[in-house]
Amino acid sequence: MSDCGWMPMMGLGLLFVVLFWALAITGVVYLVKWLTGQGIFGRPESSLDILKKRYARGEISKQEFDVMKQDLQA
Repeated sequence: MSDCGWMPMMGLGLLFVVLFWALAITGVVYLVKWLTGQGIFGRPESSLDILKKRYARGEISKQEFDVMKQDLQA
């Protein structure tokens, strides 16, 4: 039986099909993330949000929080 030289190309074709679908699925995931605002172009955190998180984690005291908050609002 002769394979006519095309059997090795079937493996290469299968590789391209798998690669295509992997890229297509990855593209859809990134598109959905971008459309829902969780991607690269999502809303950045404001300075006040960061300050509130630092206070909630205990990184700064109440006095430091109040002074920094007044600086941000000025």
